[in-house]
Amino acid sequence: MPSRRLLLTSLVTLALAAAQPQANAAAPSSPGTAAAAPSASEAEQRAAQTMIAALDNIVKLKVTALANARSGRTLGREREGSGVLLADSGLVLTIGYLILEAESIELTDHAGRIVSGSVAAYDHASGFGLIKPAAPLGSKGIGIGSSGDVNEYDKLIFATHGGKDGASLATVASKRRFAGYWEYLIEDAIFTVPPRGDHSGAALINRDGKLVGIGSLIVADAATPNRRFPGNMFVPVDLLKPIMNELTRTGRSKESTRPWIGMSTQEMDGRLHVIRVQEDTPAARAGLKPGDIVLSIKGESVKTLEAFYRKLWTGGNAGDSIPLKVLQGSDVRDIDVRSIDRMEYVRTKEAL
Repeated sequence: MPSRRLLLTSLVTLALAAAQPQANAAAPSSPGTAAAAPSASEAEQRAAQTMIAALDNIVKLKVTALANARSGRTLGREREGSGVLLADSGLVLTIGYLILEAESIELTDHAGRIVSGSVAAYDHASGFGLIKPAAPLGSKGIGIGSSGDVNEYDKLIFATHGGKDGASLATVASKRRFAGYWEYLIEDAIFTVPPRGDHSGAALINRDGKLVGIGSLIVADAATPNRRFPGNMFVPVDLLKPIMNELTRTGRSKESTRPWIGMSTQEMDGRLHVIRVQEDTPAARAGLKPGDIVLSIKGESVKTLEAFYRKLWTGGNAGDSIPLKVLQGSDVRDIDVRSIDRMEYVRTKEAL
């Protein structure tokens, strides 16, 4: 982690780069017609204040999952990460898997104050999670920027709880579609370098002090698919904007009600291999096993996660039977999988 002095200088440099066009535009066109443009030191001070204020909105999350949480096997019962207080709603935005099947949530703000929270939304389709703090947090909340304006090679701030000590510079290595083995597909994911291990729920902040992404993963191929270049993947905030009202109203987006079968798959050697089948899921009940190779879905040959997911989700509803052709050992089998809504599988805390 860089020193506080070096990091603050870097933050200021980023903010000044954004502020320079506005400062130039504000300069008088002729002597005596308007106030002089702000001095470099004044601009530096404002830039530093903007960045520090943005960092103050990042909270530490400590989550304990239910004792019988199905996700405990892969995510563990005790989970830690970050979240970001949003200005307009007063809710904390994080990556959804941190709060999946949560029994308790503890938020620590920038001043060290600890507040409990509850799950306001969990959205499997986007990957976002929202937390409702039990009491106001000690900051004003961060504004949401435009992840669509983020470009390759942009310099951004990768930030976790801890103010300047939790922040570092990140470079955008690529932006592209991302398919995850857990029945997950998003557009315009943001990949950054260098990699950090404390990515869960981290904030990606632009030079205007606005939020543009939420940390999800550490990946091996941040720059180009299947070419080793370690980095992190951030879920872009533009995915949040059209569903925010729906999330606060119903707890998830309509897209998250799509068919789910509970099977993890991976592309290898031009084929789609089953690497894990979760217990008591539609895939498990239908007889699918790790090591199987998916040849087709709904009569259409598939070799990529993207093609598989699009065919799984298109033109159907949770509860539909999904016909698969699968290679099991040396046998080709036709298997019908009765899909479900994923939230039917997730365990939730009972209301008191």
